[in-house]
Amino acid sequence: MGQGPLAPSYESGHDFAVEVDGVRFRFNADDFASRVGAAAVRLGVLTRARLGPRELRDLVAFTADGAVAEPESGLADHLEALAVELAAAGQDPVQWLRRLVFRGAWIDAQVSDGTLAPVFEEGVGFRYRSAATGEPAAEEPAVPDWSANAYGGEP
Repeated sequence: MGQGPLAPSYESGHDFAVEVDGVRFRFNADDFASRVGAAAVRLGVLTRARLGPRELRDLVAFTADGAVAEPESGLADHLEALAVELAAAGQDPVQWLRRLVFRGAWIDAQVSDGTLAPVFEEGVGFRYRSAATGEPAAEEPAVPDWSANAYGGEP
């Protein structure tokens, strides 16, 4: 795009960067790993939120690089097989993981800036409203459910 470096709208460090529509968010390693794990659970890629350190490194590498160059756990093979299966159906798990990481950081940045206000709704969870008008923010888009192919962990 030739615009040079983009100013980040969200930044917790410089270990990882995710760019969407000309906006770049930067993350420290712990923040990125936490967000990637949450995104994987939300998509149904994982059956549990807690991963061992080797599994987490594989998941982070998959999300950051699009592949796991040096697999450390069975999760790496599972992610590769899932990516192949989903590609045949026109879906990309790397893009979905990045999209959810980005969305979470975007929401956090908007809350921090005072643009959005979180509101807890019983039975639904947190929703976000405009801090200025109280109007509901855009609804969260539907995400795929890949729980039929979820990774359960190493034996």
